[in-house]
Amino acid sequence: MNTSFPRLTLSLAIISALAVPLSPVLAQGGLPVSSLSSTPSGIDRDAPRVAQLIEKAEQHFKLGTLNLKDNRPDQARTEFDKAIDVVLESGMDVRSNPRLQTYYLELVERVFRMELPGQTPANAREQVASAQFVQTSTNATPDAVIPQVGFLREQKFEPSPLDDLSKLELNEEEKKVTDEDVAKLEEIKSTLDFKFTSNALVSQFMNYYQGRGRATMDTGLRRSGRYMAMARKIFREEGVPEDIAWLGQVESAWRPTAYSWAAASGLWQFIPSTGAQYGLRQTAWIDERNSFEKATRASARYLKWLANRYGGNWELAMGAYNTGEGNMDRAIARGGMRDFWAAYPYIARETKNYVPNILATILIAKNPEKYGFRNIRPDAPLSYDVVRVPSATSLQLIASATDTSVDFIRSLNPELRRDITPRGEAYDVRVPPGRGKNFVALLKRVPSERRETARVVAVAPGEDITAVAARTGVSVAQLQQWNAGVDLKAAGKLVVPAGSVTKVGYFPKRGATLGSSLRSVRARANETIAQIATRHNVSADEVARLNGFTPDTALSSNQE
Repeated sequence: MNTSFPRLTLSLAIISALAVPLSPVLAQGGLPVSSLSSTPSGIDRDAPRVAQLIEKAEQHFKLGTLNLKDNRPDQARTEFDKAIDVVLESGMDVRSNPRLQTYYLELVERVFRMELPGQTPANAREQVASAQFVQTSTNATPDAVIPQVGFLREQKFEPSPLDDLSKLELNEEEKKVTDEDVAKLEEIKSTLDFKFTSNALVSQFMNYYQGRGRATMDTGLRRSGRYMAMARKIFREEGVPEDIAWLGQVESAWRPTAYSWAAASGLWQFIPSTGAQYGLRQTAWIDERNSFEKATRASARYLKWLANRYGGNWELAMGAYNTGEGNMDRAIARGGMRDFWAAYPYIARETKNYVPNILATILIAKNPEKYGFRNIRPDAPLSYDVVRVPSATSLQLIASATDTSVDFIRSLNPELRRDITPRGEAYDVRVPPGRGKNFVALLKRVPSERRETARVVAVAPGEDITAVAARTGVSVAQLQQWNAGVDLKAAGKLVVPAGSVTKVGYFPKRGATLGSSLRSVRARANETIAQIATRHNVSADEVARLNGFTPDTALSSNQE
């Protein structure tokens, strides 16, 4: 376990760091925010130190190269890690110095190329230079655009709330906290399952969430319903106070695809090497930092390890989870005692916000109505069937066979990096609840060599094979070939080649009867499934499943 920024030990993970623009914030185990100026005079002043850092990093890189040539990959990786650590542990704000930033990006790319030369295409540099910029949040600001390296992942990510947290400044109204307010913390904190020291900053963040941060708290309280039961269970099993599971709200706003500048990813914002240390696989096909259960368990184990390091002090453990145990150790040494508030003046700005922010979130979440958060309907806990599929099974096939969309399958399997399951291994994929059994039966009809390209089309009642062929764009001969031995008149679904499919589903005409328990509504512009569900007092997850969307899908005006 590192005592500062955890090293980028996996080469696929390293290129993830390359794909993310540098900005002056922290992530888990992150880079301390420096007070060095980014003005030209500051850059000139830092030039000798930058030159020393580059020279030292290059020495480790050259040693790594020699070890790799001598067929000693473990020693090579250690030296490559040290080269990156020289920059990340320097205490400098990498992004404020153009020369250091350029060198860092080039260094990460060189390490990636050295460790996995066979997986880097010849035009990788051009692809990196023209990385796809995907705006994944309908409410995101321009600087929330997340770059993605096209040749490595097809995932879409959402901005991590940690990036905004680092820049948050409380206003004068929010800072108005009396001694009586702090004294009240002593009373209400007794409802928590861990101890912390009362401080005015906690009350100030509670003021923030009851004011201009209300929408953030509203969203978090709603979305927490999907994951909180699972998180509490896992935290309890790992010996971590269950209330600390609310850390997920501050880390990711309960979004499994949250991604920060420092390549921290998932509900619990693991950077690549910390995730690897806690058993989260990261390959070209999957990134288990985005998994629900596995990443939650890894987070609980990491927090428990940190708490043991700091004698059971959960404030220090949470702070170290954010800034890295090395940075926290140095702050404790400067503060003179093992106490978060003694170390507080010596930690980076984001961590100063981070711990009181979590404490405020927990206190409000334990009794939301007391703080004005009424009539909030938490999302239903995630539910799904798990089906083991063979190597390289297309998500399009899975979606069409389970009557849903690829986006919804992705939302149930956020650890998948591509629209296909890992090649070379069977994989447990999550599908909508109640549909696993039928999916297994359909999957048996698809030859293994066709599971990457096949789709499933629905057959309407009374529809003959000629009508299906006309509707889907697949010839009758192909339908017969791909469904040999199947009674085409009785079959509710048919397997077809993907290339020529134009429409896989059969949908009733507008205004058709949907059933006694269902009705059709029209969306407002940019309204989400979750908002519509709240408006009609029904389950967001159920409405999402019925329509083949995710709860946060933004809809167009009058979409039915």
